Amino acid sequence: MDHSQQTQQVTQTRLLAIIAFLLVAFALRQTYAVTMPLAAAFVVIAAVWPVKPWLQRYVPETLSNIGTILALLAVLAAFAGAISFSVAQIGQAFGENSEKLQQLYERISAWVQGWGGSIGGVGGYGRMIDFAQQALTSVYNVIAYIGVIGVLVAFGLPEVANLREKIGQQLGGRERRDFVDAVDTTAGKIRQYFWVFTLTSIITGVATLVWSLVLGLDLAMVWALLNFLLNYVPVIGNIIGILPPTLYAFMQYDGWTTPTIAFLGFTAIQIVISNVITPMLEGQRLSLTPLAIIVSLLVWTWVWGIAGAFIAVPLTSALIILCQHFPSVRWIATLLSNEQAEGAGSPEETRVVARRSA
Repeated sequence: MDHSQQTQQVTQTRLLAIIAFLLVAFALRQTYAVTMPLAAAFVVIAAVWPVKPWLQRYVPETLSNIGTILALLAVLAAFAGAISFSVAQIGQAFGENSEKLQQLYERISAWVQGWGGSIGGVGGYGRMIDFAQQALTSVYNVIAYIGVIGVLVAFGLPEVANLREKIGQQLGGRERRDFVDAVDTTAGKIRQYFWVFTLTSIITGVATLVWSLVLGLDLAMVWALLNFLLNYVPVIGNIIGILPPTLYAFMQYDGWTTPTIAFLGFTAIQIVISNVITPMLEGQRLSLTPLAIIVSLLVWTWVWGIAGAFIAVPLTSALIILCQHFPSVRWIATLLSNEQAEGAGSPEETRVVARRSA
């Protein structure tokens, strides 16, 4: 086969991979009620799996399963409660100040029009309220699905070891090693992601709380909790977290001075944490380029909405690891992964780098 034929075959293979990706993404979007909880349960199980062997050192296996499940359900319940509380408080706060919010919208619209621009057009404020209500509905849907995810994890966690052993028995020596490496590397990446972002979320929440108290901004704990949760959505969550407390500052204070100071402070917090603290804590990177993170957020948000945004990064990391084990789609990993771009081209090299970063 000459060079031109090889190039044509590679092009066709990559085109088929892109078509397959689009078809799978559309199928996942249409099967949200089933596939999203399953994917989220996989991510959660990978994140909490080390708890089980740690407990098994001190108690029998059955008790270690029960303890791990109870601990996980407590975390999921706390997470769902935090989302519900913050959304309810923010909705109530803006609802009670709807007139001020509309006045603020009109002031900003007039300022933009003064520069020759336009925001929203006719009925823009009404469309903004409708969009906010749709977003709140999506959030409450996610809260409802957290219970489903908890049930899936409770039944799936005790079966992980048996399932892994059964799959390994069906594979040959090399395939079994590749499978075990892929599973362990994926789980390690997911745990690293949650460790880093949980710590940075705590830092973000505390910094937001302190800055809100310094300004005398009402609902300081709500803004802190909101930014703690949104920090799990890289880039987009950091930007969104700035807006509600800034808008509320405009409604609480007269004039532009204090709200502008509030905006600058919240922005500085997000920039420092995202660009200084998070890379420092990551050490070895999570294998995703900044562009890949943004694209993955957009894609998974389109597929599964807000729930997809929360698990976009760990799912994309898992996809990269999977692609690294198949030559026909390894180019996808090359495009998305920092490690691949730096020269770790073979599966063996990839496994070495992955073990070090996990």
